[in-house]
Amino acid sequence: MQIRLARLDDIETLFHIRTSVVENHQSREELAGLGVTPETIAQMLQTHCRAWIAEIDGQAVGFSFANAVERMVFGLFVLPAFEGRGAGRALMQQAEEWLWSQGTTKIQLYTGNQPSLRAYGFYQHLGWEVGEVQSDRQIKFVKRKPV
Repeated sequence: MQIRLARLDDIETLFHIRTSVVENHQSREELAGLGVTPETIAQMLQTHCRAWIAEIDGQAVGFSFANAVERMVFGLFVLPAFEGRGAGRALMQQAEEWLWSQGTTKIQLYTGNQPSLRAYGFYQHLGWEVGEVQSDRQIKFVKRKPV
């Protein structure tokens, strides 16, 4: 497996992976309704965000996306056929290390507030702490920079 920084020409790959997941699935139309479009992703990648792509045998299998201004992991998604092979952990590590390098000591992410979701337990396994439930019923996870 290789992890590389995403480029502008990877935006369609990011959307393919994002719309292929089973848990927390969202269509391109649903994402657009939230303001997540190829144009907004391009703008983010050129300013205060970074994304990384995991590749196995040359195939993009997952990505993570981090926002330095909001000190947050904006997204972490892995194609269902490649879950459980370490891509999620490696991608999260890239996002966390980059956020720590931006000078922050506390980062956050949001996900569905259902402990039965795989992501919920995955984040806890990686040392994220469960925070408060948001008005949209998402749950906030936080992580502090290791000393």
